[in-house]
Amino acid sequence: MLSEYLLLPRLTWTAVLYILIVAFIIYQVLVFIKGTRAVQMAAGLLLLVAFYYFSRWIRLETVSWLLSSILPYFVFAIIVIFQSEIRRALAHFGQAPFPGGISSINRNELYDEIMLAVTTLASHQTGALIVVEREIGLKTYIESGIAIDAALSYDLLVTVFNPSVPLHDGAVIVQNGRIAAAACFLPLTVKPRLSKELGTRHRAAIGITEETDAVAIIVSEETAAISFAHDGEIERFLDPETLRLRLRDAFEHKSMRTAHRVVATPAENRLDG
Repeated sequence: MLSEYLLLPRLTWTAVLYILIVAFIIYQVLVFIKGTRAVQMAAGLLLLVAFYYFSRWIRLETVSWLLSSILPYFVFAIIVIFQSEIRRALAHFGQAPFPGGISSINRNELYDEIMLAVTTLASHQTGALIVVEREIGLKTYIESGIAIDAALSYDLLVTVFNPSVPLHDGAVIVQNGRIAAAACFLPLTVKPRLSKELGTRHRAAIGITEETDAVAIIVSEETAAISFAHDGEIERFLDPETLRLRLRDAFEHKSMRTAHRVVATPAENRLDG
């Protein structure tokens, strides 16, 4: 008789699959919001839901009624509050399954032109921000700048970022191996843990890689440091060969190497605007 009371629901393969899918989705959501402002917001939301059930448990009728009236509207609040995170997630899931962007051109030549230009700009402590499009289109940001639509070359990059040229203030966007536009405006990152000493150029580089899957190369006009931004993260003080490896890894969909990722001191973080 005891065995009849100890019977557990039959675990089928569909139930196991369901548990794995739900666990995977929850894990991906947690990884996706890790280190962003969404963590604090999600924690506050969970506390509010927990308080709602607690108020029902101890029979606080007025409080539970008030919360039950408010909670349905939180669906809309979540969409508004997490709009940037939702947009980024949908863009990530909507990426083409095959490499795009600059796949049709000679990537080695592209890397050489960018590396040579970046090295020259760093040697003269000339600030620069170069964004290279990958799967997700950057049309919105291209339209915010001055259209160029010219073949990417060392000479053109160096000329654009010359301080005496009006186009130097902003980002250059590379699309399909061509310089699509210059003096482009980019979204700034809102990461809560990012040093307040980071300049606008570096924050814009992180911001565009948070919103899209593009990669960005930055040259600091104050320290002459070469940095690389990808997937919302930034690596600083890279040499040309390491920069080549980062570009190759990004466009060949390999896992990013974590070597040379610097936790900068306050002196190192003092960047240009």
